Amino acid sequence: MPKLVVTHSVVDVARWLQGKSERAEAIGAMGGTNVVDHVAQDGGPMVAIAVDVDDVEVVLATLAAPPAEMAAAMERHGVLPPMVVYVEK
Repeated sequence: MPKLVVTHSVVDVARWLQGKSERAEAIGAMGGTNVVDHVAQDGGPMVAIAVDVDDVEVVLATLAAPPAEMAAAMERHGVLPPMVVYVEK
C-alpha cells in the first residue's frame, strides 16, 4: 500500500485543522487509511497530508476533478490550489 503526501496552502491553518475528521472521512472514501495532517513548523500557511492508499490513480483522478461535495469541503476548509502530490516509491 503506497503512501501519498499531498501539500498545499490554506487560508487559515486553524480553520483547516477543524476539518480533520471530515477530511479523513473523504480520504477514506477514496481508499485512504492512516491519514495524518502536518502543518508548517514556521507557522506559515503550508500544510501536508500523509495517507496510505489502495489505488494511487483513484486518488489522483479524484483530486484532479473533485466531486461537488468534496470541492465544497475543500472550500470550507480553506484549501488553496495547487496541490502537489508525492508518491512513495
